[in-house]
Amino acid sequence: CMYLLTIKDGLGTRHIGPYPSPKHASDDLDRVLQSCSERARWQIHALETPDRVSGVTPFPAAVAS
Repeated sequence: CMYLLTIKDGLGTRHIGPYPSPKHASDDLDRVLQSCSERARWQIHALETPDRVSGVTPFPAAVAS
């Protein structure tokens, strides 16, 4: 599983990563926040592969006729 750092700053949203672990994302947070305002909010998200997302049905293969 990979992780993504999401920074919301005003009306803008930045996605940084991927990182191999939440700790790597957290370690990079200070560097990333230097370019943001004091009011910036952040979250670390786990990236999921499509087969791991619940409730998603894969598309059927196209059938040639």
